[in-house]
Amino acid sequence: MAKIPQRILGKTGVNVPILGFGTAPIGNLRNAKDAAAIFHEAINLGVTYIDTAHDFAGYGHAQKYLGPVLKERRNEVFLVTKCFEPNGEKALHLLERNLKELQTDHTDLMFVHSLGHDKMDPLQVFSRRGVYPTLMQAKTQGLARFVGVSGHNRPHRFVKAIQQYEFDVLMNATNFVDRHTYNFEEQVFPLATQKQIGLVAMKVFGGQEKSLFAGLSNRNIPTQYLDIAFRYALSLPQVACSIIGMSTRDELLQNVARARNFTPVTPRELAMLTPIGKTLANKWGTHFGTLV
Repeated sequence: MAKIPQRILGKTGVNVPILGFGTAPIGNLRNAKDAAAIFHEAINLGVTYIDTAHDFAGYGHAQKYLGPVLKERRNEVFLVTKCFEPNGEKALHLLERNLKELQTDHTDLMFVHSLGHDKMDPLQVFSRRGVYPTLMQAKTQGLARFVGVSGHNRPHRFVKAIQQYEFDVLMNATNFVDRHTYNFEEQVFPLATQKQIGLVAMKVFGGQEKSLFAGLSNRNIPTQYLDIAFRYALSLPQVACSIIGMSTRDELLQNVARARNFTPVTPRELAMLTPIGKTLANKWGTHFGTLV
């Protein structure tokens, strides 16, 4: 059976699977044992990049469900969590809470999360008492191996951030529809690549808090385009990993199959996707937040 391909995550030098497990949907399951079973199977299948956060934006009990699994298998997982908090002191308390829920003494990657959000004013985020210097200090203390920045909108904020500050990893909303709205692919990714910042694609299926497709996790892209949406994100230069929100075994197995069978999008396919993406982009609008 084919294994999930791996890629190097930029200057971290770490090999990660091209499929990452986004845990927001599974955090809303009611049964911790069901969630644990899916986590164990994912790790067994090679989905060892696991992206989580505390209970915001629908993450529910994700970290609490994952904690007992990590207690057994921490050294098999590249563990990612996030800090959606501009104030440094509050961010440190949040990181400590995250580690407690995850039942570990360190995370592999900690994101300054959702930099494009109104709450995350860069003047505060990067101030002396902001979240960024606090997480960098946490890195020196061994609480986080790497520090990254993530977000869905306002790409200009990311350009300024990676020009002025050091980051190991960048994670942005990346799909063939939102390319025509937010366009991190052309506005931000090339600069990040120059600085050898590891690139992670999220919202690959266009997902948001309320999916347009009942019963399927974090996606708005029509069913017939899911396969090529996955391929599109991973065909972008230097993208190492694609984070997919999953809450069922079926979703896990479908995405594992996509990863195992991955082939790059051809120029002809990309040309075919362009008008489809523009049409959907007009329909979706700025669904991840303002551009300016």
